Order: sequence, then structure tokens, then C-alpha cells
Amino acid sequence: PPKKKDIRDYNDADMARLLEQWEKDDDIEEGDLPEHKRPPAPIDFSKIDPGKPESILKLTKKGKTLMMFVTVSGDPTEKETEEITSLWQGSLFNANYDVQRFIVGSNRAIFMLRDGGYAWEIKDFLVNQERCADVTLEGQVYPGKGADGNEKVKNKTKPEKAKKKKEAEKKSNGVKEDNRATNQREEL
Repeated sequence: PPKKKDIRDYNDADMARLLEQWEKDDDIEEGDLPEHKRPPAPIDFSKIDPGKPESILKLTKKGKTLMMFVTVSGDPTEKETEEITSLWQGSLFNANYDVQRFIVGSNRAIFMLRDGGYAWEIKDFLVNQERCADVTLEGQVYPGKGADGNEKVKNKTKPEKAKKKKEAEKKSNGVKEDNRATNQREEL
């Protein structure tokens, strides 16, 4: 058995061990568990519309934290982006949506939602804003009202995927490149 120590002589490791002992026997309610330890919510398959794949995503993301990227149109400074997205966040807050906002660039922000089931309603709100260039949600890019004419492509995929496809087409159409050494031997 560990020897008895005066509580005033406890270091951080001793305090952590003591906390573990207390929590071992403590009953934690299901709502207090971290998200990754909670059991997934049951999915009601009668609510799924086979014609709308978004309905499946809505139900699977319900109760889970979700992030969406929002791009502000024009060429705003970081302060302008902060002000514009703050207005959007305030409007969403007034509509009882729990949204946190993080600025990640001069024209980009992340909106973090506690309940991903509302993500598509929030996306619809953001896309209808005058200064919204696009909203990226679950890998899909939805153009907003503020998008340029060349950006208004319905549900375009991420630019990385398009680049990869173009590179693959170039390789298949052009000269084949491979890792093999040339047939002729070069003298050094």
C-alpha cells in the first residue's frame, strides 16, 4: 500500500492520482460525457427522403459538433471580415442557433455548430447574405449571393479535387511518366 503523505506535500502527480480515484467510482451522466464517448443518436429512417442525400447527413450529424467554412466576398480586410461575420453570428444567435465563429484569414471564417443537424438551415441563411461568397459544408461548396459570376457553379467540389482530376487527365493524355530507369545506361 502507498505510504500516507501529508496533503500539503502532494505534487501534481499525486493530485492527478487522487482525482482518478475519485472519478473511478463517480457516476457520470450521459450528457456530461465527451462527444466521442457518447452513444450515437438513433436514426429514424422514416424521415429520410431518398431523393435528398442531405436529409441523411442531417440525421447523422444531429447532436454532433460540426464546422463550416464561410468566405466573405470582395477583398475584405480581416477587420471587415470580423464585422460582417459578427453580424451573421448575431442574426443566427437571435434565431436560437448556437454558433461560434473563428476568423481564419482575411476573408474566411469558421462557424462551429454544437448541433450539426441545423447546419443545412444555417448554410441556407449564410448563402442568402449579400457578402457571402461561398459556404463549405461536409466537403461541398455552396456559392453565395456575393459570389462572382465564374464562382456560381452549383455545388462545386473542393478545388483540390478538381486539381487532382486535371493532373490525372494530363498524365493519361500526355506522355506517360513512370519511375523506371531509361533503357540506355549512362556512364558517369
